[in-house]
Amino acid sequence: MFSAPDMVVIGVLALLLFGPERLPSMMRQAGRVMRDVQNASQSFVAEMERAAELREPVSPPSPPVDQSLGTPLQPDEPPES
Repeated sequence: MFSAPDMVVIGVLALLLFGPERLPSMMRQAGRVMRDVQNASQSFVAEMERAAELREPVSPPSPPVDQSLGTPLQPDEPPES
């Protein structure tokens, strides 16, 4: 992602832009936001997994039925008119 020199440059720029008084509180807030996003993501994944486990299995569709005779049609046999 970022190399060590990149991180140093970003740190120096942040220190110059925000100052030594505001920087620690901003980093704490950024950490809280990241933790909240991770918690929301984990909750979402857990809920999706729970929903997938609760879902009932779908039964295979029944074969088409000839309405005039009431018997199942064979896949190769067209309906009689």
